[in-house]
Amino acid sequence: MGDGAVVLWVHGGGWHSREDTDVSLFENLGLRLVHARYRLSGEATWPAQLDDLRAEARAALVPGIPLVVAGASAGGHLALHLGLRGVDRPGDVDAVLAFEPPVDPLAPDWPRARAEGNPWHQLLGHVPAPGDAGTLDCAVTSHLGAGTPVLLAHGANDLAVPPTQTLGLATALLAAGHPTQLMITDTGHGQLDLHRPDVGAFVQRFLAHRGYL
Repeated sequence: MGDGAVVLWVHGGGWHSREDTDVSLFENLGLRLVHARYRLSGEATWPAQLDDLRAEARAALVPGIPLVVAGASAGGHLALHLGLRGVDRPGDVDAVLAFEPPVDPLAPDWPRARAEGNPWHQLLGHVPAPGDAGTLDCAVTSHLGAGTPVLLAHGANDLAVPPTQTLGLATALLAAGHPTQLMITDTGHGQLDLHRPDVGAFVQRFLAHRGYL
C-alpha cells in the first residue's frame, strides 16, 4: 500500500444497518483503506455517530499522511460531518468524498424525511423539525466554511435520497469557499459503482489533483 493518503471509509445503511460496498478502488490506487465503525441509530442517537467516527479517525491517523474521509448514503452524510467539522478542529481533514449523501431533512422537496419512523427520525430520536437544535446540528449545511475540498456524486434516478440533496450542498459548498467537484450519473440509489470507468476516473482525478496518488 502506498503512503499517498489514509482513506477512512464510512459505511451506509440508513444509519440503522451496516451496508457492504466494494471500495477496493482505493487500495488499487495505492491508498491505505480503513473501514470505520460507529454506533447505529438503534444503539445511540445523534451525535454519537460523529463522536465514534472522530475516535476512529484518531486511531487511523498516520503522522505526515493526509486523511481523506469517504462514505456512501448515510455514510456520506457522516463523512461530510467528520470532514467539514474535523477530527479535533475544522480543517484537520484533508478531503471528503461523499456518494449520494442525505444532507438536509428539512428540504422542501423531501417531505418523506420528516415522516414518523423515517431513518432521520431514528437517527435523531425525534422527527426533524424547523428550529430544533438537533435537526440543525445534523444538517450538513450548518457546518461549512473550513475550506475542506469535497467530491460529491449522486445518481439522477435515486428514489431514496433526492439528487437535489447533493446539488444543493454543492452550491452551498462553493459559496462557502470549498473546492468542490460534482458528478451526477444515471444510476439509482446504491448503484454508484466505484469500479465503473467514469465514476472511478472521476474519483481518481480528484485524488490525483490533491496530490494523493
